[in-house]
Amino acid sequence: MAEIVLFHSAYGLRPAVTEAADRLRAAGHTVHTPDLYEGRVFDEPEEGTAYRDRVGNDELLRRAVGAVAPLLPAADGLVYAGFSLGGSLAQNLALADERARALLLLHGTSDLREDAATEIPVQLHVAEPDAFESEDWLNTWYLLMTRAGADVEVHRYRGAGHLYTDAGLPDHDAEAAERTWAAALAFLAELDGQG
Repeated sequence: MAEIVLFHSAYGLRPAVTEAADRLRAAGHTVHTPDLYEGRVFDEPEEGTAYRDRVGNDELLRRAVGAVAPLLPAADGLVYAGFSLGGSLAQNLALADERARALLLLHGTSDLREDAATEIPVQLHVAEPDAFESEDWLNTWYLLMTRAGADVEVHRYRGAGHLYTDAGLPDHDAEAAERTWAAALAFLAELDGQG
């Protein structure tokens, strides 16, 4: 079973994140859900992104690194995962951790350096279309990630909203969310076969 660190979106540590963690735990995984917003949770995207911008990406990354540091002695390496903004943070941490086991991205990616190198399996779940993850960007991201050496698997969900796995948001798409979790759990189960 995997040890997973699951980062929240710009909305904060919403019930959807803890519910996702519970779903992963029910499958036998150990899951950590760091609160990078220090207790703040938002219902409107504008409020969440305004807070994210006030805190700044560098500070959020510093908080994410601080949350992960005590977990790094994980015997088999960590699986980094995240929702939207949290996916961006997870990707940055996974690519910096030579012992990372895998990367599970839900609704979000991040820029990659040209010299990025990794051999981890990566699974991305994203709406199609997605206002925050354009087709051109996703094509570029895929090419850069595969050039870096990652084994990349992309799942697209036509007609779903950006954060479609969050039942408390207007973007929610129950069918797409169930397909996402089925694929994510299968992805994580495959890691056990590799180790």
